[in-house]
Amino acid sequence: MTRRKKKWLIGLGVTAATVAIVLFLVGRSMAKRFEPYIREQAITYLQNRFDSEAEIGTLSISLPHLSPYKILFERGRGTMAHVEGDNVLLRHKGRHDIAPMFVMKRFSFDVDLGTLFDSPKRVQLVVIDGMEINIPPKGQRPDFTPDDRDDHKEKKYEQPGTDVIFDKVLINDSMLSLLPRNEGKKPLQFDLHQIQLLSAGRYVAMKYKASLTNAKPPGEIDSEGNFGPWAATEPGDTPLDGDYVFDKADLGVFRGIAGILHSTGKFEGTLDEITAKGEATVPDFRLKKPGHRVPLKTKFEVLVDGTNGNTVLKPVIGTLGTTTFTTSGAVLKHEDEHHRTISLDVDMPRGNLRDLLTLAMKGEPFMAGQIALKTKIDIPPLSGSVKEKLLLDGRFEITEGHFLKSKIQDKIDELSRRAQGQPKNMEIDEVVMNMAGAFKLDDQTITFKNLSFAVPGSGVDLAGNYDIDQDVIDFRGTLKLDAKISQTLTGWKHWLAKPIDPFFSKNGAGTFVHIQVTGSSKDPKFGREKGSKDKDEDKEAEKDKDKDKKKIRDKGGH
Repeated sequence: MTRRKKKWLIGLGVTAATVAIVLFLVGRSMAKRFEPYIREQAITYLQNRFDSEAEIGTLSISLPHLSPYKILFERGRGTMAHVEGDNVLLRHKGRHDIAPMFVMKRFSFDVDLGTLFDSPKRVQLVVIDGMEINIPPKGQRPDFTPDDRDDHKEKKYEQPGTDVIFDKVLINDSMLSLLPRNEGKKPLQFDLHQIQLLSAGRYVAMKYKASLTNAKPPGEIDSEGNFGPWAATEPGDTPLDGDYVFDKADLGVFRGIAGILHSTGKFEGTLDEITAKGEATVPDFRLKKPGHRVPLKTKFEVLVDGTNGNTVLKPVIGTLGTTTFTTSGAVLKHEDEHHRTISLDVDMPRGNLRDLLTLAMKGEPFMAGQIALKTKIDIPPLSGSVKEKLLLDGRFEITEGHFLKSKIQDKIDELSRRAQGQPKNMEIDEVVMNMAGAFKLDDQTITFKNLSFAVPGSGVDLAGNYDIDQDVIDFRGTLKLDAKISQTLTGWKHWLAKPIDPFFSKNGAGTFVHIQVTGSSKDPKFGREKGSKDKDEDKEAEKDKDKDKKKIRDKGGH
């Protein structure tokens, strides 16, 4: 290599180094020059957009691909600045008495220097890590109605140079907290794993994709829809809609029930109030104490108050095993109450009794048949367990019922034979029974205003109480048989009873007696009511029998 070429190479190297140093110094100078401007613009945007007092911790700018040509001749257009910052706080209306509405641990974005003075500015991608969103309860929010002092603040929205359009926003590992009215209670929290917002302009709804962990019951939700535009003066009024998939939701966090829920559906409303429609399935639904699994499916429409969790069902159509039912009502929490009030109406026009008993019993179901049920369910916000608070008021009717345990069914078959005056006719077998009644449950005691039981040839009408907690039965009522007493007996007893038949043949029955049922569900005791008088008052009592009793006796063949 000649000496002249060496000098050229050395000259070029020095020139390149000089240019690199100049670019570095220019880049550093430009970054320092733009840093306060970008900080000021970011704070102004956040304050105006969210009607909040804004704070930013650190903010740094780098120009990794600085072009002096673009800086000098194209006013920076095409030169990308990388911006990073942390510890962003937004206090709605400048309030310091509650948690900040937004907290961002870290953020970064790239911005074209040539667009910094445009309106609106455009940012292609913003990445936020560790964001917290705290929505205060509606009842504790200040009055955000603008007054004269807010006129200047509202006009700032229209000032040129303060508006920004984000093409895409990625939010990682954030949390949404709905603050309760009672400061002593924990907020309802949702872990948002990742949120993707598209075209997040100030006046338009943002399209989003989100994955999160639901608060209660815990489970994973994937959702896609629209969010916004942001309601700066009333954040809870910000619109929200979308489709969702709710998977692996563990119902075991609730007392008394268990199972893994899967649900899909749509929702729309605001952060404060959302209406959801969808379907849910729980293949292994069960009550914790009995533990038997019965598949549960529901189609629902519910209204959820996001600030307090109040839920209105309107209505829910469910299928438990093969049994279909509808439920409507509400789960509400009123002021100064520590627990929610549950008030529901349940209608089961044609249920499978075996499904219900499988769900409710520890052992195998003892009975099969069809059940029609209408009842009100109330659980007031009192202390104590659910079973101590549960209130029921309803009616039921069981048709085509038969017992699955042979000993019980044998006794029913025998009753029907004797009631029809054919005690030796073994062809009367596997008879079905019908039952109906009106009941109330309060303080773990079921009161039956009327309870009718019928098999072919016989009818029983009872009224009384069953103490669930103490397992104590106390019923009084009447027994009617088509046959006379002597016809229910065989051999010499048949002839011995014939003289007394007239004394028990009354009120249109071959045999009519007052009876009582006492003891426990495990060991019931049946007998003639002590002190009963089979006189004309029996006819008056018959006039007061419910229409359902007559219908059920007719179905039973009496």
